[in-house]
Amino acid sequence: MRNRAFKWLSHACRIVLGVTFIFSGFVKTVDPWGTAIKIQEYLSIYGLESLSGLRFGFSIWLCGAELMMGLMLLFKVRIRLISIFALASMIFFTVLTFLSATWLPVEDCGCFGDAVKLTPWETFAKNLVLLPLSVVVWWRYRRDRIFAFSKAEVGCTVLFFSLAMGLGIYCYAHLPLIDFRPFKVGVNIYEAMNAYSADPGPQAGKTVLIYRDRQTGRLHEFSLDDTEWQDAGRWEWVDTRTEELDEPKVDPTLSEFSLRDAEGDATESLLTRPGRVYMLCITDSEGLDAPCERRFRGVVERAAAEGALAVCLTPERLRGVTYRSFAGSAAVRCYNIDATTLKTMLRAFNGMVVLNDGTIVEKRNCRDIR
Repeated sequence: MRNRAFKWLSHACRIVLGVTFIFSGFVKTVDPWGTAIKIQEYLSIYGLESLSGLRFGFSIWLCGAELMMGLMLLFKVRIRLISIFALASMIFFTVLTFLSATWLPVEDCGCFGDAVKLTPWETFAKNLVLLPLSVVVWWRYRRDRIFAFSKAEVGCTVLFFSLAMGLGIYCYAHLPLIDFRPFKVGVNIYEAMNAYSADPGPQAGKTVLIYRDRQTGRLHEFSLDDTEWQDAGRWEWVDTRTEELDEPKVDPTLSEFSLRDAEGDATESLLTRPGRVYMLCITDSEGLDAPCERRFRGVVERAAAEGALAVCLTPERLRGVTYRSFAGSAAVRCYNIDATTLKTMLRAFNGMVVLNDGTIVEKRNCRDIR
């Protein structure tokens, strides 16, 4: 009777653990950029910026491995070996999240990507619940042979690996299949930024941007009106704090959306402009390849034919009012945008965001522009 009860308990633990890993791995696998950003944050904290070039590869592997491990737990594929991996990963991430909750300046551990936001203490509590489940599963299958598995298990392993890694690579090369961020298609940015202007309840206060100096490692606070934080080469975004009386109704990332150039703030004029606005987003102008230049030229020509507006958005510092031409196209005006905001809006090095009456109607990685 006792053995039967333990078997049922182990099955329940295995299913709960597997479903949790599948959900956590999937929401991060469809957005490997988000996990890469979180990895970069941890590398900066530990002084390992030299490894930042590996962040995307590690992100795809880490998220895909979690999704694959969840599938193998749920379907009992190579369960002895997977139970060891599950226990080891839960021990590691429990320790890591404890450090994040106590000593490290991390606001969100990113365990569920942008789908579900948890504080470090909430993440640590979640891991404290999952850790005993992984111990039960490991104990239940500890006597099985580690490398004894059937041909069907080999086939399932290859299938799960191909699905998990293929999904991560596809979403990195294009855009996330599911968008959990505030700048998703269908959102009117200007209306979302001013969501509580008509509400007499909560009153927004000052928005404070917290950045880390890449040279000294010190944290500095800036207001939205400051321009010094726009230098992505020196400043790395850490957090955004909004001082208000009640809980915010606007995502902090939306509240800090700002487009500027030498003539000042152009956010409202662009977001409230009637008709279509083609925003060509460039993270690094020197890394813009010839095929992307030609695709941007096509967008500029399309905008001219429609009587629409095409602009260039970049986190690079602009010297005066700047215009840029793409592969011989008509010159378009460039505006400065925060690097973190740009990465949140468009998960690509270069791409396009299209507004129609201020509402996002289309987003494309540059390689997907036709």
